[in-house]
Amino acid sequence: MAIVEVRNLTKTFDFSESPFGSRPADRHAEVRAVDDVSLDIHAGETLGLVGESGSGKSTLGRLILRLIEPTAGRVHFDGADVLTATGSELRALRRHMQIIFQDPFGSLDPRFRVEDVLAEPLIIHEKLSPTTRRQRVAELLGAVGMDASALRRYPHEFSGGQRQRIGIARALALRPKFIVADEPVSALDVSVGAQIVNLLQSLQREFRLTYLFISHSMPVVRYLSTRIAVMYRGKIVELAPTAEITAHPRSDYTKSLLAATPEIAV
Repeated sequence: MAIVEVRNLTKTFDFSESPFGSRPADRHAEVRAVDDVSLDIHAGETLGLVGESGSGKSTLGRLILRLIEPTAGRVHFDGADVLTATGSELRALRRHMQIIFQDPFGSLDPRFRVEDVLAEPLIIHEKLSPTTRRQRVAELLGAVGMDASALRRYPHEFSGGQRQRIGIARALALRPKFIVADEPVSALDVSVGAQIVNLLQSLQREFRLTYLFISHSMPVVRYLSTRIAVMYRGKIVELAPTAEITAHPRSDYTKSLLAATPEIAV
C-alpha cells in the first residue's frame, strides 16, 4: 500500500532576475528542477532515488515534504492532501514526515546543546513533563548508538558521523512514519558512511519506517533500497525493484550509473 503518492509534480525556478536587477530578455531562463514526476512510495519500503548532482533529487524530496512549494502537481501522504493542508492540518502531517539532511555540520544549531536539539520538536508538538521529555531525549540518543554523556555537549564537539547520528535522532523524535534521507552519507568518509547506512537499516526495522533515500551513489542505494528510481534532468527515467534494475537496466543513463560507480563494502 502506498503511504506517499506523487502525481505530476513539477517545480520551475525562474532565473530571469539577478540580484542586481533584471537581466536582458534574451537571458531569461526557466529551469524545471522537477519535471512532471509521478511515483508511489510503499509503506515500510526504502525507495532509493539516485542521480547525479543537479538532477532534481533533493528538490523532489523537499517538495514531497512541502518544505518548498511546487509549481504544479499533487502529493498525498497517508491519504491526506499535503499541498492543500493548512495550519493545524499541516502541522499534524509534519509530525509523521521528517527529513535527515545531507550536511551534519550545518543542520544542527551550534548554539544548542544536544539535549536542546532533540527536545525542540517535543516541546513544539507534544505536551510532556520535563522529566518525561528528558527520558525521551535520552532514549533517542541511545537509539542511534550514543550515550547520555552527549546531552550537555554542543554539536561542534562531535565528529561528522556523530553529528549525523544526532540529526537522525532528531528526525525520530516525533516517531514519524516517513523520512526523507537526503544524501545522509555523502559528507562522510566511506567507513563512517557505512555505519550510518547500517544504522538507518536497523532503525527502519525497529521503528517501522518508510524511507525515501536520496543519493548519487548507486552501490549505497542498491544495498539499502527495496526499489530504485533513477532521476535525470528533473525526470524519473526508470523505476523498478532493486534486483530488476541492477540486472536489467533499461535506460542508458541507468546503465552508465551502474558502470561508473565502484562497489563499496557496507
